[in-house]
Amino acid sequence: MTEINTEKGRMKINIKVIPLGDDLCVIISGGTRPHIGCVTSSVPRPSLSDPEQISATTSVLNLVGHKDDDAARYVSHALSACLNKNVSVVCGVHVDNITSEEIEDVQNLLKDAVFKIIKLF
Repeated sequence: MTEINTEKGRMKINIKVIPLGDDLCVIISGGTRPHIGCVTSSVPRPSLSDPEQISATTSVLNLVGHKDDDAARYVSHALSACLNKNVSVVCGVHVDNITSEEIEDVQNLLKDAVFKIIKLF
């Protein structure tokens, strides 16, 4: 298991990456209250625009009212396409009274974490 802790201001994110054979399970948590806001599953496939490139098909199961699907979908899809692995993500990041700037901070923290994960695998 690989664990990444990252933060900016109130945004504190913990990411656990668990190899499952050739595939990955990723758990993203943080914020002020633990919860599961979204679950995704991505499967790599040839790109529709260029069959020589790898893309992914991503399915999302989320709970109404949560924004975690953007974060989970991005991490799941990016890791699956870049690593050519099946990837499942469970994401729960809740921050009371979050601002649009803080949502952007979370997105940037996750982008940085994805690059770190890709380098590791």
